[in-house]
Parts: sequence; C-alpha cells; structure tokens
Amino acid sequence: MLVLSGGTGTPKLLGGLRQLVPDEDITVVVNTAEDLWVSGNLVCPDIDTVTYLFAGLLDTDKWWGIEGDTYNTHEALASAGHDEVLRLGDRDRGTHIMRSEFIRQGASLTEAVNRTARMLGVGANILPMCDEPVSSMITTDGGKVHYQDFWVGQRGKPGVLGVEYQGAGNTTITDAIRQVVEREDNIIIGPSNPITSIGPILAVKGMRELMGSKHVVAVSPIIGCEPVSGPAGKLMSACGCEVSSKGVMQCYEDLLDVFVLDERDGQGQRDAGDMDVDVDMVVVDTMMTSPEKSAVLAGVVMEQFV
Repeated sequence: MLVLSGGTGTPKLLGGLRQLVPDEDITVVVNTAEDLWVSGNLVCPDIDTVTYLFAGLLDTDKWWGIEGDTYNTHEALASAGHDEVLRLGDRDRGTHIMRSEFIRQGASLTEAVNRTARMLGVGANILPMCDEPVSSMITTDGGKVHYQDFWVGQRGKPGVLGVEYQGAGNTTITDAIRQVVEREDNIIIGPSNPITSIGPILAVKGMRELMGSKHVVAVSPIIGCEPVSGPAGKLMSACGCEVSSKGVMQCYEDLLDVFVLDERDGQGQRDAGDMDVDVDMVVVDTMMTSPEKSAVLAGVVMEQFV
C-alpha cells in the first residue's frame, strides 16, 4: 500500500490504515519541502510526524513532536539569545541529530530516514519524496520566505501572493520510490494540503508520469470552502485554485480515479459532479476525530482499490 503524505491530515488516515493492515505493508512517500536546518541539524517535520506515528511516539494532541517531550534545550538557547523558528523538543532534537550525522557521514536523505526509522522500531517503509533539497517558498506581501517562516514564524498572517517549489527542477525520483510505485497498483493521496504538502511531491521530476498508469484514490482536506486545518485555503487561493473540494480535485485531476469527499460537503459534491472528468465520487465522513473514525475512513478508501 502506497500513500502520499504531508504532516497533519494524512497521518490521521495512516493511523486508521495501520489498524487494518500490518505496518510492514505500508509505504509512505512524504513531503520534504518544509524541511529546514535548525541549529546545525536537519529538521524534517512531515517525515518526523509520520515516523513518530509508526513508532508509537507521536503527540496526537498536537499531531507533531513526541508525546511528553521536554523543551529544555530550546529554552536554554532562547534564554541565551539564540532564536529557533521551530520549537524543538529534546527527544525530537535527538532524531534530528541522528539523521543529520548520517547525512554528514555521506548517507542520502532516503538512507538517513530509513536508518533513523529502524532505530525507532518503525516497521513501515517511510520514504522522502526525493534526496535533493526542495523548499516551499511563500511569496507574501512582505517578501519571499520559507514555509516555516510563514506558517510558524509569522503564524500564517501575511497575505500570500504565490508559492514556489525551489529546487524541484533539480530533483530525480529515487530508486526506492520508483521500485515501490512500479509494484503497487493503488496509490492514496492523503487529505493533506494540496499546495505545500502534496504539491511538492508531485513536482518531483517524473513523479506524475510515474503515477499516471496507477489507480489513484484521493481524500479531500476541504469541507465547503474551508480546510479542515492549516493554511491550505490561503495558499490555494494564491495559486489560482478555488478553495473547495473541486479545487483540490483540479490539482490532481490528471491522476485521479476516485475522489473521496466529506458527507457534509454538499457544495463540493455538486461542483465535483459537474466536472467533465472520469472520476468516481465517494461521499463519507472524513472528519477523523477518533481512531475509530480514522479506521472507518481507511476502510472506505481501501474499498476503492482495484
């Protein structure tokens, strides 16, 4: 089973999937365009969220970081005048240090992520979208900034004029991703931000072409005209996309076979139904407010497989 994931909505779906299939049968290709070097170490927020989920460490109240983590190092640095854009926990920082040391020793990001995951007891196959650095850069009314500076540093307040995947033109599909895509019949695009979570994955050179012959099931992260969480609405609008399930569908329409919408999204159901595309629509409760609901949604998604 292959899933494309960002760091919030899709991990909830992954939590449901792993109630139905063994972790070892799940491969997750994860966005890395939000990665950032912080205090000498590479932080991979979306990869860390997925890794901690499968390791049983994830703080599922925040859906990032390690449950029960402390912040002594971050606070000590702050008191000394060293500002970190991300609030990093102490155990979480240990993950960043391990991964960064592997990279400094010559490992690719794919190798470093794999080794770190195995050290944490993860059974699933977690793959970064590419080994080359890519950054989601947000052009705001105050200038161009990294996604983390926009969303965390500036709390997503500036007006957004555009989004760029800096470095995407230099990417190549890794052998690990190519092998798993070639052997899988079905691909799930999870309910993550279509612009800065899934968009960078699909921007990797050759990725859309590689996925073109596969059966693709996508879950909408939008209900009505509002994202379930995060800045997807502001970013979609800046990229000329309608903030709706229809807009999400248009982001993926060259790939889609099945589109899953929320049962409360009447407008999305009508708009998607009016589109001249050969895509099956599935209407279900997509609000994963409990592990049980995540498992139900995961079961519906799996029912769409060929």
